[in-house]
Amino acid sequence: MSAEELTPPEAARWAARGGLLLPSDRHAAVAATANHIHSVVAVLRELDFGDTPPAAAYRADQEMRDAAV
Repeated sequence: MSAEELTPPEAARWAARGGLLLPSDRHAAVAATANHIHSVVAVLRELDFGDTPPAAAYRADQEMRDAAV
């Protein structure tokens, strides 16, 4: 999929390619949902996580506890 928005006919084609036959009244809703997900992911890709380790590196049992609020 390119950076352009997914159209309802393209959504139907991609769904069919994946083995999912969509009723014609769902094509627009599926395309809108896919476009929304794509826009959210695009924003996440712009975030700079710097030296943030992956979630798998976090160990709750090693967290330092203090009473400061």
